[in-house]
Amino acid sequence: MGMAGTPILILKEGTKRERGRDAQYNNIMAARAVADAVRSSLGPRGMDKMLVDSMGDVVITNDGVTILKEMDVQHPAAKMLVEVSKAQDEECGDGTTTAAVLAGELLKKALDLIDADVHPTIIAQGYRMAAQKATEILDSLAIPVRHDDRETLKKIAMTAMISKAVSASREHLANLAVEAVTTIAEQRDGKWVVDLKDNIQIVKKQGGSMEDTEIIKGIIIDKEPVHPAMPRKIEKAKIALVNGAMEIKKTEVEAKIQISDPSQMQAFLAEEENMLRKMVEYVKKAGANVLFCQKGIDDLAQHFLAKEKIFAVRRVKESDMEKLAKATGANIVNKFSELEPSDLGTADLVEVRKIQEDEMTFVTGCKNPKAVSILVRGGTEHVVDEMERSLDDALNVVAVAIEDGKMITGGGSTAVELAMKLREYSATVSGREQIAIDAFAAALEVIPTALAENAGLDPIDILIELRKAHKSGDKHAGVNVFTGKVTDMLKENVIEPLRVGRQAINSATDAAVMILRIDDVIAAKGETKSGAAGKGKEGSGGEEDLGD
Repeated sequence: MGMAGTPILILKEGTKRERGRDAQYNNIMAARAVADAVRSSLGPRGMDKMLVDSMGDVVITNDGVTILKEMDVQHPAAKMLVEVSKAQDEECGDGTTTAAVLAGELLKKALDLIDADVHPTIIAQGYRMAAQKATEILDSLAIPVRHDDRETLKKIAMTAMISKAVSASREHLANLAVEAVTTIAEQRDGKWVVDLKDNIQIVKKQGGSMEDTEIIKGIIIDKEPVHPAMPRKIEKAKIALVNGAMEIKKTEVEAKIQISDPSQMQAFLAEEENMLRKMVEYVKKAGANVLFCQKGIDDLAQHFLAKEKIFAVRRVKESDMEKLAKATGANIVNKFSELEPSDLGTADLVEVRKIQEDEMTFVTGCKNPKAVSILVRGGTEHVVDEMERSLDDALNVVAVAIEDGKMITGGGSTAVELAMKLREYSATVSGREQIAIDAFAAALEVIPTALAENAGLDPIDILIELRKAHKSGDKHAGVNVFTGKVTDMLKENVIEPLRVGRQAINSATDAAVMILRIDDVIAAKGETKSGAAGKGKEGSGGEEDLGD
């Protein structure tokens, strides 16, 4: 109001605005709704979700990050929960559902404290203290794992896949994951580094069974030789990688060639042929019998290569060229004239294989390859897609375990141990933050509770049993969802990398604190997107009306 009592308009008329408790309640409820959507998919007995997009494409999965990415989330606070899951996936590759469920539970406990008139800033401070202490406790609970301990790494991979649709073939896939990661792992400055994105190629082909999935100590190129007369199988291959084109380039500036005599035309064509023949000669002179070209190969050059019995593939992707270089030891050269015998890579076998309807080039038998391929097979397209997601989780957890050299037990055992230790820690904290630390400890227990619920067990009975076991010193006691009993997770081989637990706690806490500190939601623009605006007019609730 102005001094004369007339209202002063600051925001555009019709702008959506929520303040105080209303804003906090709506944000928390929206974020919790997202967390609850994935809660039932947690653990080995979790259920799958079917996601149908606007085009009618179907995704069937229980992978937390895939579910959240595919959901069309509109509410800004709910989007933060999706970001938590994405961050977990990028950092660890596993634990995405756990991170989202934990963030939702932290907000649920915070809502009870807000109702009890505890200020959100106090809750945020208490959560931060609890997360820091939980990280310290996690480090003390960690068990060392060696980079060459294949048996333990295999158990870690199997734990990551036990809740997936591929659990029946998890042992076979775990062996492939460990084999692939240990092959490409490198030691730099005394630390182990694993670059999955650049060094492991996953090729999907439906058909066959899950057990037909295999690792190739080399690279698969989804192409065939450029000329039918070329050999389809080369043993003891000498491989040349060239990113230039084996064709006559047009001039960069516009140019005209005037020919007044028919003999000049013949000479011009003969020179073109000669240039292409020279390029083929460079390849032959270097000693190569296999050529992978990143750009095109002229029809005439294809004929010359076929005559020389050289296996050639054109228009190979840059990423595949880099993987070929790492697998075979070849150097990528820019021009054919620069090709030297020292630039060539080697492989025991380069051959064309027909899989389903497609012909693919397999480069196998590479010595000490720093890049490998996994050919994923499965009965249907949906199975193959889910296998790829499961294998990606397994590869990531093995890589993280090798890099960090530490692991913790799963099955809710670590969460209950952390909750017990945090309750002891909260008793030493003076001030209202103590209540928030207690709430954080209670929120951690959502993990064993959700595991028990999804297995059809009584969550209260399981939680009482777990607390009793941990109080008596059994720090690895967790819920066995198959027997319905509380057992030692270390003996059950339910283990995961330390980074999965640490990242879940940190990202869930960050998201919860950020949402808690919001007390005013203002639509930044006067108009929302047409879809959201339409909903608002029909009175479908204030949350969605805030737009993206």
